[in-house]
Amino acid sequence: MRSKAGQKEFHFQLMALVAIVVMVHACFAWLIRPRAEAYSAAQAALSIEERSTGETPPLVMVLKDYEQEACIILFLWALSLMGYKAQQLKAHVSLMDQDFVQVEEGHRILPEDARELTRRLQSLPDGQRRALLPRALLAALHRFESTRNIQDVSETVTQLCMAEGERQESELSMIRYIAWAIPSIGFIGTVRGIGLALSQAQAAVEGDIGPVTENLGTAFNSTLIALVLSIFLMFAVHQLQLQQERYVLDVQDEAEQKLINQLHVTRERTV
Repeated sequence: MRSKAGQKEFHFQLMALVAIVVMVHACFAWLIRPRAEAYSAAQAALSIEERSTGETPPLVMVLKDYEQEACIILFLWALSLMGYKAQQLKAHVSLMDQDFVQVEEGHRILPEDARELTRRLQSLPDGQRRALLPRALLAALHRFESTRNIQDVSETVTQLCMAEGERQESELSMIRYIAWAIPSIGFIGTVRGIGLALSQAQAAVEGDIGPVTENLGTAFNSTLIALVLSIFLMFAVHQLQLQQERYVLDVQDEAEQKLINQLHVTRERTV
C-alpha cells in the first residue's frame, strides 16, 4: 500500500521535472534570451554618453543567464512537490470530519467490540485507509483487543503519530535540498561572472569596459535571483511543515477524544 503511493509520487516528481524543464527552457529560448540579445545589441549601438544615462535594464537582462534558468526550474519543481504533498494533506484533513468509530452517546467500547470496529475500518477504501487517522484508530483497536490495556492503546497511538511526523519530516528532505541548491547555483553564477570579468580586464584597461560590466552583471544577477527564490521557497516549506505538524497533533487528539476516552475494561471479580 505504501509502496504504491511512493511509486505514484515518484512518477509525479519525474513528470513534473520534465514538464518544468521543457516549459522554462522554451520560455528562455524563445522569449527571454532573444529580447536580452536585442537589448544588448541596441545598447552596443549607442554611444558611451547615451549608455550612462542611468536607465534601469529590463528584467530579461537579469534573467537571461543559465544559472537563473536552473534556479527557476528548481524553484518551480519544489513548488510542484509541495503542491502534491499539500493536496494529499488536504484530502487527509478532510477525513477528520468523519466519525469512523460511531460510538453512541454514553456507550463504552469493550475489548469484545474491538473486532467489529476493526472490520469497519478495514472495509474503508484504500485512499482513506492510508490516512493517519484510520491507521491510528485501527492500530489502537488491535492493541486494545490483544492487551486489554488502555495505557498501551494510548502509547500505540502516540508512537504511530510520532513515526508519521518523522516520515513527513524525511519526505521534505528533497525540498530542503532544492532550497539549499538554489543559492549554491547562484553562487556558481557569481564565480563564473567574476571569472569572465577578470578575463576581460585587459580590454577594460584599454577603455572598453562593456564586457567587464556585462560579466559582473551576470555575477550579481545570478546571486540576486537565487536569494529571492530561496526566501520564498523556505517560507513555503515552513508553512507546509507547520500544516503537517498540526495535522499529526489533531489526529492524536481526535483518537484520544473519539476512541481512547471511550474504552472500558471490565474487571473480573475474584471469589
